[in-house]
Amino acid sequence: MEPRLFALQRLTAMIMAPFVLIHLAVILYAVRGGLTVASILSRTQGSWGWISFYSLFVVSVGIHVPIGLRNILIEWGRISRAFASVICLVFGLVLLTMGLRAVIAVGGLLS
Repeated sequence: MEPRLFALQRLTAMIMAPFVLIHLAVILYAVRGGLTVASILSRTQGSWGWISFYSLFVVSVGIHVPIGLRNILIEWGRISRAFASVICLVFGLVLLTMGLRAVIAVGGLLS
């Protein structure tokens, strides 16, 4: 299982790298352009491009982060692999749920 987790974490890192750069560029554009929250939401709500972008970003983070945290818990916390896996699975599901709820809210899918 360890080689698969290693490969999955590297794959999600490759997916996340351009997403992080685009996300930071969007933040800089919004801040420098003086955009308000209302104007940002008016641009993102209902935009399937942004909804898809951030959904894939959230899913990648929801997979990537728990794998890294699991490794840290095993190596530094001296926790068994099974217990670390359970902790990180729960953490990953919470992270994924929170992230997708934010995408739904910002994307205006509930309105």
